[in-house]
Amino acid sequence: MADARLRVVVGPTAAGKSAVALQLAERFGGAIVSADSRQLYRGFDIGTAAPTPDEQRRVPHYGIDVADPTERYSAARWASEARAWIADADRRGLAPVVVGGTGFYVRALTNPIAEAPPLDAARRAALERALRGIATPELRRWTAALDPARAHLGRAQLLRAVETALLSGHRLSEWQAGAPAAPAVPARYLVVDPGREALGARIEERVAAMFAAGWEAEVRTLMRRVPADAPAWNASGYDAVRRLVAGELTVEAARQRVVVATRQYAKRQRTWIRHQLAGEDVTWLDPRSADAAAVAVAWWHGEPVPRTAAET
Repeated sequence: MADARLRVVVGPTAAGKSAVALQLAERFGGAIVSADSRQLYRGFDIGTAAPTPDEQRRVPHYGIDVADPTERYSAARWASEARAWIADADRRGLAPVVVGGTGFYVRALTNPIAEAPPLDAARRAALERALRGIATPELRRWTAALDPARAHLGRAQLLRAVETALLSGHRLSEWQAGAPAAPAVPARYLVVDPGREALGARIEERVAAMFAAGWEAEVRTLMRRVPADAPAWNASGYDAVRRLVAGELTVEAARQRVVVATRQYAKRQRTWIRHQLAGEDVTWLDPRSADAAAVAVAWWHGEPVPRTAAET
């Protein structure tokens, strides 16, 4: 009997997960549902390594260029829309596969929690502006006082906790514990990771390719039409390129800042994967290994893999 669980391909940035998923989807009639919180913004393509027009012609993609740069796009919203995209792929006779490195998006789909209470948009925007200049350690102290259960999380989640507590009077952790959530989606995972050292080299290569592909020109164009405080600018590396365009950094200095930021982001992704994914539902794949293709194909079909790639 075929394995009906949703296919999910995850891994740190630059690991090669998109290439693996694209090859599998093209070969076996799949459709890719992007779980990348950066690729969903229109116009932010080069710096997010969004799939090219040719790749999108080869395999149908969902979740690419679906939001304006000024929109705030929550994990709950993505999960809701991902359900619709998955259903649409099924109707078209395509095998949906979720691909991305935004772990809390994946969790919002496969193991969802309740949405936050509604917040007044104008008051939220004003509070967001006020909180923007607060350093993360200080923001963490605020969260420890307002919603201690969420004080260990990353900056985006800290901001959400503070906003919810101040504007609604409810702790987000308590709200989510008591409010109904969407049903979980059973999934099985392919974790693509070449290992820390190899990943560092791949990040260097990717960043160089992004600059060669015209990332500076992309940002120059975006700066003329996208407000400086738009959420889309939070994508890793864009701050350094904006400073390059503004004449505050040299190309080499900007490139090095992007590499460092991307490595830090990849480290957080790898930590999330190790802490959140384990057991028989998870297959690890080193894309450099001799049997990588065989492992990937077996995983796609829900069959025993020739060997489970060692965790790196």
